[in-house]
Amino acid sequence: MSEIEIQLKKGVLGLCVLALLSKGDSYAYEIASRMADAVDMGEGTIYPLMRRMQSEGLVATYLEESPSGPSRKYYRITQTGRARLAGQIGEWRSFTEAVEALIATAQTTDTQAQEGETSHEA
Repeated sequence: MSEIEIQLKKGVLGLCVLALLSKGDSYAYEIASRMADAVDMGEGTIYPLMRRMQSEGLVATYLEESPSGPSRKYYRITQTGRARLAGQIGEWRSFTEAVEALIATAQTTDTQAQEGETSHEA
């Protein structure tokens, strides 16, 4: 995994977890599994992240009986978490649009440079 990929993932994990929880309550292992499928996040990353999000008031927990073992700790997004999610979605969209614009400019410039090299060779 490249350094940029690691840094990008670190920056958006909280946003992704809040987005998942906005669709419904879940327990940590299920969140980790969904995140692993979507962004190749390791399972060990989710537990410290969930503790931090709980201490920040973004998520709340409750226990629910499990048919296959001990009770599970479920997480639900709070109003504070929903407000944070809305803000982060706006920030993410602005950021990705700016990055896409820069990339498009770089690709256009690179294409023009290559065309210029080709026309000089002819």
